[in-house]
Amino acid sequence: MEFGFYLPTHGPLATRQNLLKISEHAEKLEFDSMVAGDHVIAPINPTSQYPYSVGSEVPWDSSVTSVMIVPHRNPILTAKMLSTLDVLSEGRLVVGIGVGWLKEEFDALKTPPFNRRGKATDEYIEIFKTLWGEKEPSYQGEFYSFEPIQFAPKPVQIPGPDIWVGGQSRAAIRRAAKLGNAWHPVGANPASSLEPEEMVEEIAYLETYCESLNRDPSEVTVVLKAPIYDKENNYGGKRRRFSGSPEQIHNDIAEYQNLGVSHLVLDTRSSELNQSIEKMDWLHEEVIAKSKT
Repeated sequence: MEFGFYLPTHGPLATRQNLLKISEHAEKLEFDSMVAGDHVIAPINPTSQYPYSVGSEVPWDSSVTSVMIVPHRNPILTAKMLSTLDVLSEGRLVVGIGVGWLKEEFDALKTPPFNRRGKATDEYIEIFKTLWGEKEPSYQGEFYSFEPIQFAPKPVQIPGPDIWVGGQSRAAIRRAAKLGNAWHPVGANPASSLEPEEMVEEIAYLETYCESLNRDPSEVTVVLKAPIYDKENNYGGKRRRFSGSPEQIHNDIAEYQNLGVSHLVLDTRSSELNQSIEKMDWLHEEVIAKSKT
């Protein structure tokens, strides 16, 4: 099992100094990944339903998904930015992708139609791969087309950075099987608990769909994101997964690993820097180190 953590992207900790301290500390602790979410704007009074909440409130100050919303940006420009990041990081980039859920944000950015965002996402991912892999790339699609161009720099990673496909829907699972290297759902929250019995079904669907595409299911891993609580957290009369004592969290990790989850991204964010560092230390020393022995 590999482990990642969530980097704050808004609020008091989202400053250069704090981000550097958190990132450098994570490097010392040998976390395997560091992820960040993606929203360009936040509408004042949104009516869109947040997919990871049972109510209508959008928890801007708590958990969000760890993916880039693909239809928000020009695909050539995005591919260029990602390729440059991969070069500057010497091949350490992983691209988390999602289709988005906030219609008001799509409207403000003048994107492809909100109700076609899944199709646009698939097309844009194909464009990324074309630009990263072909010498004189060109593309003809429904949402975007271009004649042969020069594209540089190419990513360090060949044929390109791994793509983690976020989302709980069957469409997201199919997208991961067709275009991704991992399925990246969010679990352990009231709207999307992804208890082990549900994960078994979804992973089986992923494997079956891979086989229908003549793709080896082992080529698509499962990366689960979940909040981490060092105190027991309950909802619906049940303990929330990845909450409680180190032993309880360790048992959860082992259970999901046995189901086929190979990477866990655990949300350790707090409102203060020292609290975040302490939580990362606690997670590493009391849970991760024991899970890797």
